[in-house]
Amino acid sequence: MGTDLTFSSRRSPVVCLHGCVASSQPLASSIGLDVLKRGGNAADAAVAIAAALAVTEPCSTGPGGDAFCLFYNGKTGEIRGINSSGRFPRALTLDFLEGQGYTAENPPSVFDALNVTVSGALACWCDTVQLLGSHKLSLQEVLSGAVELAEVGFPVAELTAHHWANWKSALRDAGKGGELMIDGHAPKCGQVFQNAGLARTLKELGERGKPAFYQGRVAQAIVDVINQNGGVMTLDDLSSHDSEVVTPISTEYKGVCLWELPPNSQGLAALLTLNIMENFPQLKAKGHNSSDYMHVLVEAVRLALTDALRYLGDSSHVTIPLETLLDKGYSHQRAQLISTDRLEPGLMTESDTVYFCVRDSEKNACSFVNSNHMEENSSKLCCMWSHFFPAGQWLVNLEEGIDQKVAEELKRRGHRVNWPVSGHKRSQFGRGQIIAVGDWWNPSVTQGDRPSRVLWAGSDPRADGCAQGCCLNLWF
Repeated sequence: MGTDLTFSSRRSPVVCLHGCVASSQPLASSIGLDVLKRGGNAADAAVAIAAALAVTEPCSTGPGGDAFCLFYNGKTGEIRGINSSGRFPRALTLDFLEGQGYTAENPPSVFDALNVTVSGALACWCDTVQLLGSHKLSLQEVLSGAVELAEVGFPVAELTAHHWANWKSALRDAGKGGELMIDGHAPKCGQVFQNAGLARTLKELGERGKPAFYQGRVAQAIVDVINQNGGVMTLDDLSSHDSEVVTPISTEYKGVCLWELPPNSQGLAALLTLNIMENFPQLKAKGHNSSDYMHVLVEAVRLALTDALRYLGDSSHVTIPLETLLDKGYSHQRAQLISTDRLEPGLMTESDTVYFCVRDSEKNACSFVNSNHMEENSSKLCCMWSHFFPAGQWLVNLEEGIDQKVAEELKRRGHRVNWPVSGHKRSQFGRGQIIAVGDWWNPSVTQGDRPSRVLWAGSDPRADGCAQGCCLNLWF
């Protein structure tokens, strides 16, 4: 495949009735749908997809990262959350870091073994099945599809092969990663890749649950490799990890209630952005992706991230004024800072993450994030976005398809702009998945025209994935 990566085809939305999945890998979507057909619910299918993505897309996700789950109960309407982000080792104190010569101005490299936290992903998988699953399928049955992919092998997808190749040097620099190569090279598109080590770990996880990863053979291997590279993680750090069941936070935007996990999750930034954007109803008349629209959106994201990164932290150690931050009056004050000639500085970090979603025939829904944070973070084991420069200025990246005049106008208003971002670099804008109940966004369709039980789904074309659904109630 050439570097241009032109998107010359189109895909219709997937419309179905009795369950739907959407992820960044077709094989993972197929495994998730299979779990639904075998009697599992949305939570079971989400974990099956997470495990399958760990096999098929290791440059984005895996057992070395963290995971976050939002679950909607179709019978009660209750929304529950699981936060399984890992903590730093207990020995990694400020005194220790200062003793090593590190300061706030001179911190360890982001790739330093000292920055490796306890991976929470697999604990989240186990807890999601136990607390939110159907209990019709065991964890072993839920993970069986991913185990087979890893054991038997799978043909690597096109976009994944490209990112895998870019990941190769990081693995070599870490002195590890041979198990993620074929004869020392990243697998090419269509080449069958097997991962016997991961298959063994997933199989043991299915048989023994969390102790298979956080104690014993795997835990010792994690501690050994981190300590060999200068880290301070211990077996106790791993064995004491547990997920947190949390109460999601929300805001209402144009009549739609949006839910996110509370801090330390960065979901707060999305809610703050929407609250700020709500103060600009005139933007609709300006046109989607117009220069006015893009300018206000960039500034809203900037302000929201400034607040989020100022307050985000471990809620067990810091007080986060969520009620104040999510108050509509506060967002109105923040919106007053946005003008055509003033920029507000902020911060942003980069990560490598997969997002996927599931909806089952019982109207349960599961929204799931499985993250490595950064590609290299675990190697020893999101149309527009902006990032921050040390000098205090943001770079606004604009994807091809945004009019050149818009880019030039944003520059005139003082933005630092990178346009057009094309080819494989488009993946930096995120790879979203969506499942909607009814086409409620279509203003020409009234609720009585089409039954709201119809599911509409799609997968971002910047990834290899797809949405899959079923119109026959074939659950066993």
